[in-house]
Amino acid sequence: MSRTARTASAALTVALALGLSACGGSGGEDVAADAKQTLTVWAMGAEGEKLAEVAEVYEKAHPNVTVKVTPVGWDVAHQKLVSAAAAGTMPDVAQMGGSYMGEFAELGVLEPVDTKTFDKKDFFPAGWNQGEVDGTAYGVPWYVDTRVLYYRTDLAKKAGVDKAPADWQEMRDLATAYQEKAGTKWGLSIQPSGLDTVQSFYPFLYSAGGAIVDDKGEAVIDSPEAVSALKEYGAYFDKGLANKSVQPGYDVVKDFGNGRVPMFFGGPWHVTLLDEGQPQIKGKWAVAPVPADSTSASQAGGSSLVVSKDSEHKAAATEFIRYLTDAEGQADWYARTKDLPANTTAWDSGKLAGDANLQVFKKQMDTAKSSHPSARLTEINDKVDQAIAKVTQGKASAEDALKTAQSEIEGLVKK
Repeated sequence: MSRTARTASAALTVALALGLSACGGSGGEDVAADAKQTLTVWAMGAEGEKLAEVAEVYEKAHPNVTVKVTPVGWDVAHQKLVSAAAAGTMPDVAQMGGSYMGEFAELGVLEPVDTKTFDKKDFFPAGWNQGEVDGTAYGVPWYVDTRVLYYRTDLAKKAGVDKAPADWQEMRDLATAYQEKAGTKWGLSIQPSGLDTVQSFYPFLYSAGGAIVDDKGEAVIDSPEAVSALKEYGAYFDKGLANKSVQPGYDVVKDFGNGRVPMFFGGPWHVTLLDEGQPQIKGKWAVAPVPADSTSASQAGGSSLVVSKDSEHKAAATEFIRYLTDAEGQADWYARTKDLPANTTAWDSGKLAGDANLQVFKKQMDTAKSSHPSARLTEINDKVDQAIAKVTQGKASAEDALKTAQSEIEGLVKK
């Protein structure tokens, strides 16, 4: 979504919030979970296609419940949900990314999670926190992801390094050695500018102990920790270790395979992309936790499942979500999609327990951080994107860029 579109949708959401708050939305009488009924579910992207398969299995065990799954493309998901919220036609159950949660909770269209059915202790803390707004849980974690460091082990040995970098200094030293001793074009691939550059910046920001908006909802992007993180991020561009100009749609997997890029921060999906798309480097790469500053921390991603405030099928919706998010359901979902389970018990057996690469993601999720669920999160992140670009392009210092972002974000969080 372009910045213009994001701003326009945010304005639309504010207008909708005013309308919805006026008309309320307490929902009708709830139908019993075992009564004959149809449950409507919206799921995004590939998950929407796969969930239809799971729904068929669920229906066999719950013959009175028909689960109607509608796949929704991520490119239209936000607008479709906003329109449904305005029209009072939200599905009974919807998949919702963490960046949406604050917005739709503020609109008043989400039912709080039944905490007698779902226990936060069963999930990664960062996964659960993505579904919480002002102390109330609105989403049950469905799957999680986070970024870890991918690095070429064969080229590291050529550069005289035989272990993964554990901290910032070791990572920068390895990036330099890759170039000088192993002949790589770049040392590390991180995004220099553009939409959602903040996604590349999170491992630096959170490892430094920084944040964009703190737990109280106050802007803190100009903190000493955030400035330190942006200085370190910018140093890769200043020293020619990272590319200042990356084209939209750039495929880091290809350059990782041909050795132009020996390190990047990537998600669990990159394991499959490398195994299937770059078989020539099998056994020549590994993953490692994000190199630490004050700690090793990364951004928590993934999706939650929410129930509409106006649903007349809340009991059945709760049962279906419980089926999808208990340990057995999560293990089955991983087998179908390779989405990482949000329920920590699902990691205790099977492939998840025995795969060394996947266990790195589990370790990273234990310390991962989630963004504060602001209704204006996309606009807030846009201000951080712009600050990062100023630094990577040499147009401002980290202090000045973040001072400007702080002022702009303060205006957003106070609205």
